[in-house]
Amino acid sequence: MDTILVINSGSSSIKYQVIALPGDARPVRGVLEGIGGTRAQLTHACDGRVPQVRTVDAPDHATGLDRIFALLGDPALTGTLRLRAVGHRIVHGGGAFTGPVRLDDAAIAALEALRTLAPLHNAANLAGIRAARIHLPGTPQVAVFDTAFHHDLPETARLYALPLDLQRRLGIRRYGFHGLSHQAVMLATARHLGQAAETLKLVSLHLGNGASACAIRHGRSVDTSMGYTALEGLVMGSRCGDLDPALPGLIAEVERLSGTQLSDLLNRQSGLLGLCGDNDMRRIETRMAAGDSDARRAFDLFCHRARQYVGAYFAVLGGIDALVFTGGIGEHSAAVRAAVCADLGALGLAVDPVRNATPGDGTRVISPPDTGCKILVVPADEESMIARATYDCLDGAPP
Repeated sequence: MDTILVINSGSSSIKYQVIALPGDARPVRGVLEGIGGTRAQLTHACDGRVPQVRTVDAPDHATGLDRIFALLGDPALTGTLRLRAVGHRIVHGGGAFTGPVRLDDAAIAALEALRTLAPLHNAANLAGIRAARIHLPGTPQVAVFDTAFHHDLPETARLYALPLDLQRRLGIRRYGFHGLSHQAVMLATARHLGQAAETLKLVSLHLGNGASACAIRHGRSVDTSMGYTALEGLVMGSRCGDLDPALPGLIAEVERLSGTQLSDLLNRQSGLLGLCGDNDMRRIETRMAAGDSDARRAFDLFCHRARQYVGAYFAVLGGIDALVFTGGIGEHSAAVRAAVCADLGALGLAVDPVRNATPGDGTRVISPPDTGCKILVVPADEESMIARATYDCLDGAPP
């Protein structure tokens, strides 16, 4: 078996898995959470061994990646790995990258130029690439892009109502993000329902610290909530989502903010964090249950914005076969799922309270048995998409 090391280096966490292809065996997996401090938690699991959980110093991504590669190189914890390649999730591919690409100096330089398009993520993604080149010299590396699933959006979903010559000159368009997650959700939903993805109309909600909605028709993304950057759309952990375009200029003028300070405000100080001082939905729900009005306000706005997009994409698609929740919040918060789906009965959408409240690890239906439009929960599995795209890029497509 060939094994692919998948590195998903996010804004505050790094997930990694070793995936064996063909098939889908995952002999090694782990996650480093809480990057930016001295109390980050590193969980490392290997088949047949007790998972290792330790607190580590990870002030930045480079240090965190050093910790991870130290574990991967320890046969006592990981076994002997024969890696064919490393696959990296890259959030923003801009207009230059519409599919997986093998990484060389020129490709990495092109990715460096895209850092400003996804300030929370592309720098972290590049840190993963640099670390893998240091620790695994000579091992092929492949970049797999979150924007690729959306690269052929219809013009009506791709363009802004700005002068066309300006958009063309500056490469402005709606790129969309979380494409790997939305594509994985589409395939998992089709398998669960026993139908071909090309026959389905879906709305996918990836709800987590980053959040986005996607309208999928017959295997293709036809609209999505994120745009030129990952700032547009839903309320997120620390990102504002949709905003009156006049507000950033007004805020910058009144508060005397530089462009960098304004970007930091919109990307790192807004969203749930700005509304209630917390970007962890688990803590927000705990505070809300205790009567905290700020937490309630943040929760309600988060769910209201997601519900808006469900209704909008129902109209875009002319009806849907399924609504699918994924991402950390989408998978684990029954309260969010119930709130998002409240009052959507006119669209044929309803949550079964018992099914919704029952925990589960795999893909499951949470709508009543007799409803035509299904509501599903699908575990996020970007890593599988990255591994297969990496394998394909190296001319070894699995059967």
